[in-house]
Amino acid sequence: MSLPTIPDITPEITLDRCKTINLLLSSIAMEEIGLSHILNAEAEKLQMFIKKSPCDFGYLKINESVNQTLRTVVKSQILLQFKLEDVVTLNQKSCCHPRKH
Repeated sequence: MSLPTIPDITPEITLDRCKTINLLLSSIAMEEIGLSHILNAEAEKLQMFIKKSPCDFGYLKINESVNQTLRTVVKSQILLQFKLEDVVTLNQKSCCHPRKH
């Protein structure tokens, strides 16, 4: 058995501080969008359950499931808030403020 060969790759990253901050903000926004889709899916799941089982005793199970998902989303929101605060601090310390013409 031979060892794998790794090609000689020397990637150059050409991002400056301002572009990096913009990418960080974009990634936070994308995570927020993902969380909003999760919340929407939970709402649709709950609506479908209520339509199909208006007198079922599964309410406690569905409530527990939705509650757990909401708790996880809230935890993610807290982490995103911390990330956003850190990026805003980076932005204030850098010279990335928009220039007025």
